[in-house]
Parts: sequence; C-alpha cells; structure tokens
Amino acid sequence: MTPTSTLAKTSTALRTVLAALVVSSVLSTQAGAVSLGVKLACASDYYSYCSQYPVGSLAVRQCMRAHGPQLSSRCIDALVSAGEVSKSEVDRKRVLAAAKKGGSRTVAAD
Repeated sequence: MTPTSTLAKTSTALRTVLAALVVSSVLSTQAGAVSLGVKLACASDYYSYCSQYPVGSLAVRQCMRAHGPQLSSRCIDALVSAGEVSKSEVDRKRVLAAAKKGGSRTVAAD
C-alpha cells in the first residue's frame, strides 16, 4: 500500500466520522426531544425539507407535516412508531395526495 492510498483511505474515514458527528450534533440540539430512531430514519428528509428549523421544534414538526407526502417510508414508519403521527393521519394524507395527482374523483355528499 502506498502512502498516497493510505492517506486517501484515512481522509475518507475521517470525513465519514466528521459527517456522522455533524449529523449527530445537529440532530441532538434538543436532547431527548426526538427519538434516536426518528433521527436516524428521518435525517435525509430533515436535510431535504426542514433543516432551517431546530430539531424537535414546533416549526420542524409543522414543516415535516407539510412535506408529509414527500417523506420517505422509513421516516414515516419511524414517526408512526414514535407517536409523532398516527397511522390514520398518514393514510388520510396518502389518499389526499393520490387524489391530487390523479385529479379529484370524490363525490360531494349533500
């Protein structure tokens, strides 16, 4: 193994550890407010849609709800398991999102 390849591997490993530490510190700004399972499952969704808000804040919860149809299944499952959202709410939002995509096919009752 050459010194250059060893340095490259060490650099990659350090970047990975640094990235993990950054994610961990960002996601733990409010200790205990959000479960570790939710943090891990929703990290990419958080960074994609709501990273401008503090983790565990009311604003991030509202943001995640607003982006509900775009959230990953893994994140949604973790949120349901943690009691952050009910399964019935997820199902209702999925039906509404599908109706918007395919055009509203519901009939209003008088």
